[in-house]
Amino acid sequence: MEQYDAIIVGGGLAGLTTAIHLAKAGHKILVFEKEPYPHHKVCGEYVSNEVLPYLKSLGIDLKDFGAVSVDTLEFSTVHGTVLKAKLPLGGTGISRYAFDNLLYEKAMALGVTFIFKSVTSIEFQNTVFKVITDTKETYTSRITIGSYGKRSALDKQLNRHFIQQKSSWLAIKSHYRLDSFPKNKVGLHNFKGGYGGLSKTETGAVNFCYLVSYKSFQSEKDIERFNKQVVGENPVLRDFLDRAEPLFESPLTIAQISFHAKNPIENHVLMCGDTAGLIHPLCGNGMAMAIHSAKIASELIHAFLTGKETDRKNMEQAYTKEWNRTFKRRLWLGRQLQTILLNPTVSDCAIAFVAKQPWLLKQLIKNTHGKPIQ
Repeated sequence: MEQYDAIIVGGGLAGLTTAIHLAKAGHKILVFEKEPYPHHKVCGEYVSNEVLPYLKSLGIDLKDFGAVSVDTLEFSTVHGTVLKAKLPLGGTGISRYAFDNLLYEKAMALGVTFIFKSVTSIEFQNTVFKVITDTKETYTSRITIGSYGKRSALDKQLNRHFIQQKSSWLAIKSHYRLDSFPKNKVGLHNFKGGYGGLSKTETGAVNFCYLVSYKSFQSEKDIERFNKQVVGENPVLRDFLDRAEPLFESPLTIAQISFHAKNPIENHVLMCGDTAGLIHPLCGNGMAMAIHSAKIASELIHAFLTGKETDRKNMEQAYTKEWNRTFKRRLWLGRQLQTILLNPTVSDCAIAFVAKQPWLLKQLIKNTHGKPIQ
């Protein structure tokens, strides 16, 4: 039975970045991903520039792949009240189709092993992890990282607390062609029961990804009708949908999205990205958080694998402490913003107030974005 230094379950941004970081440090890495690359994923496809220095340290420059520079935020309420602001750090627009694939190719070039199968079980016994696939194959490692996304059957197998709680959110994504959409703008727009983001990707397509409560969606039960009858009540989104040409045969969807608190460590598995905690899309930072969490995990794992830190418990406690220090406040703020902005009356009043105090919006942006990661 072949043993690895680390097994990574899930090949999204967090998993791939961790694989690259650890492989560059000389470790033997295995990544499990359900679907071969490239493939689309439900995602806002806007990443804060806070992660660009770290990516460059790994040999990855998104501008080399045609990524779009974003420096302006446009926000609108359900009734179409619009507020604009400059982004202090700025951001980058790139599709997950391209981003994940370029990270995959980088990892492959560094000797990372990929297996395109589902993992059904992760067990920890006597300092060794056993990772079991849906075809009953077993792989072992000293470290296992969970980066399999927002929700998985593995969460039940690991008996994670949040998986027992009801989740009432649905995410829907599609790409559109609208040449007049500004390259430098990311939009965050509210509608009854949800909100969505608009931004251009490296292909020139505009990504429209939105989050909606089941209660709101069930009023129509069909995406096309829902877009017309509910999403389109926001004049900004109605104008976009009227003029844009859909590029996907049908939208991508994810159900049962949970924003409940999660533990960064479960049964000695280090959780990264959305698997450790999902930030509300209103904060526009899920991609950056996934990459940053990979850096935190990779540095501590490297110290453990090389004997600089010999106690697993100390390593796990250090990861939990650093994860909470880096992300907990941003996750809390995201929950507060969602509560305010999903109430049309409150959000209209809040936006009217912020419009008269522009520094407040800049402060909100600053508090939901991190500092550049060196």
